[in-house]
Amino acid sequence: MIKKIRKPFEYTIIAILACVMALNYEIFIFQNSFAPAGINGLATMVQYLFDFSVGYMSLIINIPLVIIAILFVHRDFALKSGLFVLVFSGMLIVFDHIDLSAFVYHTENGTSTILAPIAAGVINGAIYGISIRMGGSTGGTDVVAAIIRTKRPHISLVWIIFALNVSVAAISYFVYGFNAEPVILCIVYCFLTSTVSDHMLKGLKEAIKFEVITDKAPEISQRLMTELHHGVTVINAEGMYSHTGKQVIICVINKHQIVDFQKIVKEYPGTFAYVTGVNETVGNFKKISK
Repeated sequence: MIKKIRKPFEYTIIAILACVMALNYEIFIFQNSFAPAGINGLATMVQYLFDFSVGYMSLIINIPLVIIAILFVHRDFALKSGLFVLVFSGMLIVFDHIDLSAFVYHTENGTSTILAPIAAGVINGAIYGISIRMGGSTGGTDVVAAIIRTKRPHISLVWIIFALNVSVAAISYFVYGFNAEPVILCIVYCFLTSTVSDHMLKGLKEAIKFEVITDKAPEISQRLMTELHHGVTVINAEGMYSHTGKQVIICVINKHQIVDFQKIVKEYPGTFAYVTGVNETVGNFKKISK
């Protein structure tokens, strides 16, 4: 029953996200003379120059990409990306005939221009992250990246996307009246979108890994399991400076438990520990509430 509900739920969320992104474009991007990242950035500049709606331009660019993705990538990913593009483009076309001036953020009253890409970048970053977690995408560059990955998995997609965004920022200098400000705004938007989406994709699964070198492994391990409720792994080792037997405790914990972990370790003199970040946990890792 849950599986039957899950698919419609995911498609509904993606459609809602597409509506929010379209509204985000109308309120923060179009009226503030800067281009967002990727293919939609190019479409935004076309609209600025020729008054050709981003909604239509997005359909022209993305429909062929979605068809290719259905054939060569993954059907579910392609359908979700296609739904996002259709709803996003459709809403932009609808908004062309609706007066949203009361809600649009613009800078004619002397307020800071930088607030527009900050707001737009944060909102679209969250939308991008949720869309990816739902198994879809926002279209455009994401679909291109997925297609390239199936044929050329060795190519660094990070650099392809980076090059496209740099090109959008550079072109915006000439499109918006040989002005450096749109370039800066585009860079701010790209940075915030990437940062927020990365946090959305990894932040909920991040953890902390401790590796503890000690000769008190049984006592420390027992306390970690009973007080922090996480399992541990113990490996036998040898200290090469003193040639004495040691044990290495490996334990992955939630980020908010780091202070409690440190308190336990400090109670055992001669114990040495170091910590590293874990970008993602997979499998049987328990999330402990604060």
